[in-house]
Amino acid sequence: MTDTQVIEIAVAAMVAATKLCAPVLIVSLALGLAISLIQSVTQIQEATLTFVPKLAGVAVVLIFAGNWMLHTLLDFTRQMFDLIPSLLSGA
Repeated sequence: MTDTQVIEIAVAAMVAATKLCAPVLIVSLALGLAISLIQSVTQIQEATLTFVPKLAGVAVVLIFAGNWMLHTLLDFTRQMFDLIPSLLSGA
């Protein structure tokens, strides 16, 4: 196993992790920004007001994007298992 192969595997893992995290993080960030804007305009400073909509938004994203996320993770796992013979043989 060469250092180039290690770097390729690490880059593939980071790309897969970014793909999997992006939908949840983007929705959570957008909802948090919108809710904090509403809170600053109305001067209502309630902690649960930010938590519940974010939780609901993340749940909706997981419902709609969960299938795609699972297939992305399975494809990455299959690619890693397919690399094992070539890494062991040194070719």
